[in-house]
Parts: sequence; structure tokens; C-alpha cells
Amino acid sequence: MSNLVQKFQEYSDWRKGVVNALEQYRAWIHGSDMADAASDQRIGRLMERLVDDKLSIAFVAEFSRGKSELINAIFFADYGQRILPSSAGRTTMCPTELLYDDTIPPCIRLLPIETRAEAQSTSEYKGQSHVWTVLPLNVNSGEGMLEAFKQVSLTKKVSVEVAKYYGLFDENDPDAALEIDDDGLVEISQWRHAIVNFPHPLLKEGLIIVDTPGLNAIGTEPELTLNLIPNAHAVLFILAADTGVTKSDIDVWRNHIGSGPGRMVVLNKIDSMWDELRTSEEIETQINRQIATVAHTLALDEKQVFPVSAQKGLVAKINKDAPLLAKSRLPTLEYALSKELIPAKQDIIRAQMTAEINEITHAQQAVISSRSRNVVEQMLELKSLRGKNMNVIEHMMKRIDAEKKEFDASLIRMQGTRSVFTRLSTEVYTSLGMDILREEIRKTRDAMEATNFSVGLRESVKKFFAQVKLNLQTSNKKTDEISEMMSVMYRKFSTEHGLALSSPMPFSLDKYIQEMEAIEAVYQKQFNAATMLTTTRVALIHKFFDSVAARVKQNFLQANRDVEAWQKVVMAPLEAQIREHKAQLKNRMQSIQRIHVATDSLEDKINSFESMQSDIDLQKKALTDLEDNLKHALSAELSVLKVAA
Repeated sequence: MSNLVQKFQEYSDWRKGVVNALEQYRAWIHGSDMADAASDQRIGRLMERLVDDKLSIAFVAEFSRGKSELINAIFFADYGQRILPSSAGRTTMCPTELLYDDTIPPCIRLLPIETRAEAQSTSEYKGQSHVWTVLPLNVNSGEGMLEAFKQVSLTKKVSVEVAKYYGLFDENDPDAALEIDDDGLVEISQWRHAIVNFPHPLLKEGLIIVDTPGLNAIGTEPELTLNLIPNAHAVLFILAADTGVTKSDIDVWRNHIGSGPGRMVVLNKIDSMWDELRTSEEIETQINRQIATVAHTLALDEKQVFPVSAQKGLVAKINKDAPLLAKSRLPTLEYALSKELIPAKQDIIRAQMTAEINEITHAQQAVISSRSRNVVEQMLELKSLRGKNMNVIEHMMKRIDAEKKEFDASLIRMQGTRSVFTRLSTEVYTSLGMDILREEIRKTRDAMEATNFSVGLRESVKKFFAQVKLNLQTSNKKTDEISEMMSVMYRKFSTEHGLALSSPMPFSLDKYIQEMEAIEAVYQKQFNAATMLTTTRVALIHKFFDSVAARVKQNFLQANRDVEAWQKVVMAPLEAQIREHKAQLKNRMQSIQRIHVATDSLEDKINSFESMQSDIDLQKKALTDLEDNLKHALSAELSVLKVAA
């Protein structure tokens, strides 16, 4: 088992452990009459996040760099042969995602290239099953899978005009004439996008492999530039050891990948340097020199450059040849991926969940502490009645009644705040609503259609970004108002009625504003440099805006979901404490009344409360143990692995 496979399985086990701990916690609070709809919803969302968690690795390279062979070597060697087609020339013609969805059978879904003529992005087409061509995938036949995978690389011939319309032919490219055959036709991919649904063990656990076509496609397929590459948790940029870094490599690295967490450069085909006329030391020196050159050119630390031979690594794994596998250096790359990628992803998920879990557990502890405090107070009240006459009991009843009336008056005043909360909550959507966004997208498309001039196109898109960011900022101010109002209400009930309340759950739309700025930055990198736009570039701007619109829709949709979820839970701790306090006031009054009319013995009642206190103490311990179990599961680290020699 490779380090990468082992580490991924450990990560999967960690997620399952946290889900189990959450399930135990949820079951206990349900059984202890401490659950409410808001906390149940929050726990459910946390569990869904863990179950649906994905980790994607994008492989980016010019053709003939051995990219498909590297994927075969890392992930598919156990099949005893190549699964992805790998040969001289271009084998990956369209962006390909390898993943697993257990709701559909193994298959290859292919999106026709003709969809580039429509104003929809690849992401939007993913929800339209009728558009895709579906090929069954026989996972029990290596030959059958290889033949099915070859369909991804099919091409077709179209006229220059059609290629321009699709944004796949740039007449200003000095090499463009070389793409036209004797019949005046251009060869393009038959497919725009491919999704391979394959039950590989790692894919079953949530890994997504993104196989990109040549570097030119990165500039022409918006899905890669705006979604698949930026959102990948790791990007492996593959170069050939014998060619090093080309100018197009440098452009793609700087504009679309860049150094940072999870970004690695693979210097493939080092076996081309294995020369029997050279000593091993000379070969090592040559490889190290190439590493230093690549690192300097791409402004990287040399530790981020990994020399490998994917082909020899694949052969070594299939033939169980340990010395050749070590010589291929593939285990070193797999170790780096396992050491850097997966723990970093775990840290992200852990950080996202820790704050929310702490808020949930704090709210439950506050409820049980409130119960305990009220039982103690009632017990002390009853003990103070020993030897007292009826006048004292009547006085106590009046005091509790006055306390209840005061609390009820606060609840009536709270209704006014609730109406303000409802109004502000509604106002959030006047700038965040999906209908408003769709109208902005429509207006921008109309403005773009009305002009083919460079300035007009750019200005339309610029206005779009400015407006959607303004809408997010406006909604953010409304949520800030809600937060401030809730903070005042929390403090009021804590001070006036002794409820154990901390500050309400914070919320911000800042991350969505930042994501919008990131999308805009990608767009500007792509189109702001050129002063004059060719027909192809105009078509490409329209295609990019379609993908921008889809990405912005996803951003707004998630923002809407988060706002809605926050609005449902922001009052939950207060409402839970209010319910508890009302119940305790009612219980106190009933206890004193029963003693007043001599239907209950004072000592029996005191004994009853002492028994309740013991039960609550046991509940507190059980709740604390469950919290500790949950936090222990969340904080568990993955094991430290050693790279294979």
C-alpha cells in the first residue's frame, strides 16, 4: 500500500470517527430532552459536510509530458495495466474528472463540444443529464475500461468559422495556420468535458482526480480557469526532464497555478537521463541541475520540484520490482502528497468545524447548568420553608408570581424585537436573493451582446462585478445589524433574569466577498492585457462570462443557505434558555402551591429535588464525556508515515 493510499484511508477513518461521535452526541441529547430543531439542524449540517467532503488533485501539463502515465502510476497500478490511454502525442483532449458517485452505475459521461455554443457553463450542464452522452464502464475488464477511456480523446473536424465560434481557434496565433488541413478544416475535441464514474477505493472515499488537456485548453475552457484548478487542493504541474520549462509553461504557472500550499512541480521522464555511459553520480548531478533550473525559473523552493519516472514507476508497481520503483522516485512524490495534502485538508475541515461544535456544546452545557441551578434554587427555597407558617409560604408564592409576570413582560417586549429581526432577515435577501442576481446576469449579457468593442465588453463585466460585490456588502451590513440587535437581547436577558447566555453566534459574508474578488482577479488576468480583441477572443469572453455567472450563482446560493441557517440558529440558545426558565418558574410555583394546600409533604418534595439534582449531575458528566469524545475525535492526528526507500 502506498503512503498516499494509506494516508487517505486514515483521513477517511478520521472523518467517520467524527461522524460517529456526532451521532452519539445527537442521540444522547435527544434522549435527554435537550434537543431542539436548531441544534439538530446544525449537527446534521456538520455530519453532511463530513460525509460529502471531497479532496481534488489536478494534473496540469502540456501534451506529451506523461501526465496520464503519472495518474496511472499513482492511482491505477493495481489493475496491472494502463487504465488512462498513454501514448505519444495528445491523449487527453478535454478536461476529465475521475470521481465516484454511488447513486449511478460506473460510466463515462461526455459533454458534446457543441454545448460551447450555448450560454451555459460546464457546471450548469452537470445537472442536466439528458445533454450528456453516457458510456457504460465495465470495471471487471481492464481492456474494456481502456477502450472506454479512449473515447475521451476522440476528435472531429470543423470549419474555421465554427472553431472560432466555439473560441477554439485564434487567427492571430502565429501557428494557427498549421492547425488547418488541406480541406480548410480544424481538428477539435469531440467532447467539452468528461466525467468518469469509477469505483476506485480512493475515489469512493471522496478523492477527485482532474486530468486537464494541453496548456492551450486552460485559456479556452473557463471551467478549468475559474473552478477546477483554483479549487483543487493540490495541483501537480508536470514538466518533462528533457525539455524543462517552456514559455507556455511559465505563463500557465504564473497566471493559473502559482506557488502556494498544495502546488507541486513534477519533473517527469528522468529515465531519459539514465545513460549507461554515465556514472550514477553524473546522472544525479544532471537531475539536480535540472531541478535547480526549474526551481529558479518558476521562483520555487527546490523541495517543491519532484523528479520522477512515471513510466518506470508504473512498470515497477505492476511487476513488483522494488529497486526499479525506488529508482523511479515515485514513492517520494506520493509521500509528499500524503504528507502535505491530506493533513492540510484535515486542518481546514477541523478549523471549520471546531468553532461550530464548541457553540453547540456550550449551548447544551448552558441548558443543563440552568436546570441544575434552578433545581438547587428550588431546593433551597423549600428548605427555607421548614418550620415556617402559611404566611411565609404565601409571601413566597407572591414573589414567584411577580418574577413570572416580570419575565412574561420581557417576553412581550421581545416580540417587538422579533418583528425587527424578521424585517431585517427579509431585507438581507433584497440584495442577496437569487432573482436579483439572475437579473444582473441578464442585464450584463444584454450589454455584452450590444457591443463587440473591447472597452464595452470589459466595462459590462466590470459593472457586473461591482454590483454583485455591492449586493453582498449591503447584505453583510444587514446581518451586522441583526448580530448587534441579538447581542443586546442576549445581554438583557442575562442581566435581568440571570440566564446563562454568551454572545450570539457571529456571522459574516466576508468570505463570499473575497471569493468574488478572486473570481474577478482570474477574469482580469485572462482578458485585461489585450487592447484589441479578435473574433475568437470575443467568443471566449462570452464563454468566460457564462462560467463567471455560474460560479457567482454558486457563491450566492451558498451564501443564501448560510444566511438562512444562521438566522434559524442565532436565536436558538436564547429560546432554549427561555423555555427552560419558563418551565422552572412554573415548576417552582406548582411546588409551593402543593405544599400550601398540604397535598405534598415538604420533606418528600425536598427529597425529590435532591434526587433530581443527582440525576442532573449524572447527566452533566455524561454530556461532558460525550463532548470530550467528540473533541478527541476531531483533534485526532493522522499517523506519521515514512517514505519508502
